[in-house]
Amino acid sequence: MEPESRTRRYSWGRRLVRAFVMAVGFVCMVAFAVALAKATLVPSPVSESLTHTNLHPGSSIGLYFDQPDWRDTIKQVGGNVVLGVPFGVLLPVLFPRTRGFVRVVLMTAFVMLTVEIAQGLLVTGRAFDIDDVILNAAGAFVGYLFMGRRLGRALHPRRDHWWRPRTRAADGPDRAAAARKKNASRLPGKGPSELLRLKRH
Repeated sequence: MEPESRTRRYSWGRRLVRAFVMAVGFVCMVAFAVALAKATLVPSPVSESLTHTNLHPGSSIGLYFDQPDWRDTIKQVGGNVVLGVPFGVLLPVLFPRTRGFVRVVLMTAFVMLTVEIAQGLLVTGRAFDIDDVILNAAGAFVGYLFMGRRLGRALHPRRDHWWRPRTRAADGPDRAAAARKKNASRLPGKGPSELLRLKRH
């Protein structure tokens, strides 16, 4: 009973930690969504004459790197990359089905593409720029690579794939039962050869 109760306490403790981390992740996602809306969907009439629509990947990025002041380049490129990092960290925590480099990048690109379309159509002083979406997706990739991947694996069990047989290690009481069964099979006097030797004596 003692190992089982210890396993139950460990299981409940793990669930509480998981729920707490997911709650913190949800709060961070809401705060990030508010900050994203303020950064991208607030009208900027002063910039209306300076903005232009860009549908050619790499065009705006080239202009960023051609600027004489490297600080402006870091601000434009780095700012868009940093804006995508929270997606790579928070998506695997809150939505286990988005785990994986491809899914995180595609989900981020979809969200930011929607934001860019809203900017181009509805917000004064903002314009659609495909390079912003590319940089945001790159930021999500970086966030997932360095943090989101580990958090997702720690909080959620590994997903089963249709191309791989379903193999899950026993957890909790099942693992303890499997260990007891394995140890019992190794005890002396349990095998047929041992019984046969006892009969001869």
